[in-house]
Amino acid sequence: MINRETATFKRTYGEDAALYPLPLQRYSIAAVLLIAFLLFPLMASEYLLGLANLIGIAALGAVGLNILVGNTGQISIGHGAFMSVGAYTAAVLGSRYGVPWWGALPAGGAMAALVGTLFGTPSLRIKGLYLAISTLAAQLIIEWVLNHVTWISGGVGAVIYVDKPTVFGLELKSNLGMYYFIYVALAVGVLAALNLLRTHIGRAFIAVRDRDIAAEIIGINIFRTKLTAFAVSSFYAGVTGVLYTYYYGMANYEAFTLPISIQFLAMVIIGGLGSVLGSILGAVFITLLPISLDIMLSSVGRMFMDDAAVASITTNIQLMLFGGLIMFFLVVEPDGLNKLWRNVKDYFRVWPFPYL
Repeated sequence: MINRETATFKRTYGEDAALYPLPLQRYSIAAVLLIAFLLFPLMASEYLLGLANLIGIAALGAVGLNILVGNTGQISIGHGAFMSVGAYTAAVLGSRYGVPWWGALPAGGAMAALVGTLFGTPSLRIKGLYLAISTLAAQLIIEWVLNHVTWISGGVGAVIYVDKPTVFGLELKSNLGMYYFIYVALAVGVLAALNLLRTHIGRAFIAVRDRDIAAEIIGINIFRTKLTAFAVSSFYAGVTGVLYTYYYGMANYEAFTLPISIQFLAMVIIGGLGSVLGSILGAVFITLLPISLDIMLSSVGRMFMDDAAVASITTNIQLMLFGGLIMFFLVVEPDGLNKLWRNVKDYFRVWPFPYL
């Protein structure tokens, strides 16, 4: 048996504190980046690139929400509303004031962080279900503002169109161009989240999640820690909303309604609470599952009925199967997809001697 973790000696503090201290981990990450940025985009079809773009945007939003829900223990069902804040901020700055994407992108995240911090202030007094209701109020209030404050969105049902981002004079109109734009943002967001959770701020998040009273006793400022978590999570949500806006070429509040917030919450629960990798796996699962069910039901349904009948029942059956599969998965593995991945890694770490 060859154990890749043996004979790896750490001689400096930097080596011991490295994000990926083992050579096998570094090789694996390098292989993933090679496939993601070179092999896949050059070999994939337009349809697969479109799916990958949706997955990348969703993964960034799920990583941000997991920082709040999984690592800090603060429930939020207003993630879609904070995404809409970032989306409309970037759309207004770009369409009315000519701000380029590299200015509108952080501005959308910053505005969402400010709004998220405002609605996170009740977290000092309330938690659990009551905090979830507070974030639900944020979802409803922000939707109302976008519908009725004409200076922001132009009124009910208004859509703000934006130009595609331009990088080095090249407008990213194709799925391939947007793929690199989205996945560079995702890579930066994932790296920032991994490093944040290793700092004293990340350790404070986990301490508040596990036992907030004990955390306060040892000197952690509970209120500041919770607000920081809301700000960071909302910043990720705002950037996610900006990416949606640039990808579709418009900002539309209907893309950030309450079902979207529930969908992102499902991503972090199914992927694994408190895990960056779990957030990505959950985004892949939730994004691809409805599409897979739709293809499967359409193929089977056409064997017994015409297209009109298939279209009339496919949506309802898809929703039932979607909910049923999520419930089944949570019963079978409540710790999420990340736990399944850890089980696979632990098995092959000592294979073929599983008793070690």
